[in-house]
Amino acid sequence: MAENILEIDDNGFEALVLQADKPALVDFWAPWCGPCKGIGMMVDNLAGTYGDRILFTKCNADDNQQTAAKYGIKSIPTLMFFKDGTVFDKISGMTNQTKIEEVLKRILAGGQGSAPFIVQ
Repeated sequence: MAENILEIDDNGFEALVLQADKPALVDFWAPWCGPCKGIGMMVDNLAGTYGDRILFTKCNADDNQQTAAKYGIKSIPTLMFFKDGTVFDKISGMTNQTKIEEVLKRILAGGQGSAPFIVQ
């Protein structure tokens, strides 16, 4: 994992992600998940490019079930993008780096997210 990616847990999620002074990407993953490793490499690459403008985090969904349940994480890998304390967009399942980067560019450009319905 890249050094500019924070590991977060149930206790620190609100302070680190929801109250962040910049947009945040949360990679919900688990160590046993093969596709999570592929997404993880893409997130590492993008953190190198966008890490000064976007907060990159990882949240182990198995170890942090409270946060995973709160945000409706039903499958991993799932990437959630937050801006100003709210969900901006979500990508579930395997995807490509270009799709992830499109969301990052849209969030930085002040565009509209396709925020999924989240029951809180």
